[in-house]
Amino acid sequence: MADIRRIGTTTDILGEGPVWCPRERALYWVDIRGRMLRRYVERGEQVTSWPMPEEIGSLALCEQGGVLLALKSGIAVFDSMTAGFRKLADLPEHGKTLRCNDGKCDRQGRFWVGTMEMSEAGATGKLYRLDDRGCTIMRRDIRIPNTLCWSPDGTTIYWADSPQRQILAFPYDPATGTPGEPRIFAEITAPAVPDGATVDAEGYLWSAQYNGSRVVRYAPDGSVDRVITLPATQITSCAFGGTNLSTLFITSATQNLSADVLATQPLAGALFVVDVGVKGVREPRYAF
Repeated sequence: MADIRRIGTTTDILGEGPVWCPRERALYWVDIRGRMLRRYVERGEQVTSWPMPEEIGSLALCEQGGVLLALKSGIAVFDSMTAGFRKLADLPEHGKTLRCNDGKCDRQGRFWVGTMEMSEAGATGKLYRLDDRGCTIMRRDIRIPNTLCWSPDGTTIYWADSPQRQILAFPYDPATGTPGEPRIFAEITAPAVPDGATVDAEGYLWSAQYNGSRVVRYAPDGSVDRVITLPATQITSCAFGGTNLSTLFITSATQNLSADVLATQPLAGALFVVDVGVKGVREPRYAF
C-alpha cells in the first residue's frame, strides 16, 4: 500500500499541470477553473497562490527565467517576483469558446499545448507546438487533449484525446519536433479517462486517470505495472519531484461533484505526494 500524504491545505476546482523546479526545490501547478497558479516550496512546506486573469491550462519553466503560462487567450510569461505578465505568443485559429489544457516541453525545450471547448463538447480543439519558428498547429479536431509527455530519450511522444479512452504513442523526431504515425499504447476502462501523465527514468509512463481514483504505471510495452489508488475520484495529473526526483506529486479536482459526493471525498481537490521508489526525469525548460 502506497503511503499517500496531502500537501498544504489548498483545494482545487481543477488542479492540473504539476512541474518540479529543482532550482527552487518547489512544485508549480495550476487550478484551471479556479484561475490560480500555485507553488509549493519543499523547505517549510509553504504554498503560495497567484490569482490569474483568466483560465490557465498548463505551465512550463523558462530557461531564461519566469514561468510560461498557457492562458485562455494565449501564451504568456509570468514573473513570480513582480506578478507581471509578458505576452509570448498568440494561438493561430483560436476561438473565444476555447481554452488551453494540458501542455509540456519536449526534451529540446519546445512547448506543446492542446486546446479544447470550455463546455467540453465538440471536437474543435487543436494541438500546438511553440518554438523559435513560432506557434504551429500540429493536430486538429480534438475534444480534450491530455497525457502529453516524452520518453526519456525523447523519441516517443505520448498523447491522448481523453474521451477516446486511449493513450497513443507516436515516434518523435527530436531534431525537427515532428511526430510520426501513432499506435495505441494503452486502453482505459470506463468510467476512467486518461488525464495528465509523466515518465520515469526507467521509461515507464505514469497516467493520472480522471474518474478512476488512480495513477497507473505502464511498462514501455503498455502493460500495467502498478496501480496507486487515491482517496478522490478526479485524479488529474502527476509529476516527479523532490530532492532525488523520487516523489510523485499528484493533483486532483472537485469540479461538478455534488455536496453529498464531496462529503465522502474530503480530500478531493488536494495535492498529494507519494514516495514511489522510482526516480523521475527532470522536465525540460522552455528554451526559446
